Amino acid sequence: MAYQNITASLSPQDIQEVKAALQKVQQKLPFLITLSTEERRKLVKMGDKSLAFVNNSVTAAQSNPEILPATFDVEELVRDYQLAAVLTELLISIQQLTEQVDDTLMAVGSEAMTSSLTVYDYVKTASKKTPGLKSVAEQLGERFKAIGKGKSVKISVS
Repeated sequence: MAYQNITASLSPQDIQEVKAALQKVQQKLPFLITLSTEERRKLVKMGDKSLAFVNNSVTAAQSNPEILPATFDVEELVRDYQLAAVLTELLISIQQLTEQVDDTLMAVGSEAMTSSLTVYDYVKTASKKTPGLKSVAEQLGERFKAIGKGKSVKISVS
């Protein structure tokens, strides 16, 4: 769907239901962990191409258990592979949703900023003749003070 102006809202009930659904997802995945940067750095990584390698090694281990040491847990390898495959599939779906939320947030944020810049332009103009608007214009202008620090910044929206 091509991007057009977004006109949508979420009711408080909808927001609570979405949050509850996300909590339910987390409850269904109680084994999820958070790795430190150092832990992530030290791990052997398995990418998309590696999934086929691991699948083939599972087949080799199951077909030739006699070549592996008695301490090697083939069933744990199978469980790890199966979970990795399922999590990969889930991650793709979650990433697609995250991308859509991020894109929608960017678009609707842009719409809100564009409209706000228009309001700011009108408030600045009107504050020259309308009593009480000077403080509003100054308050809105605070957003742009840190940007320029000595530089002139012109903001207008057509």
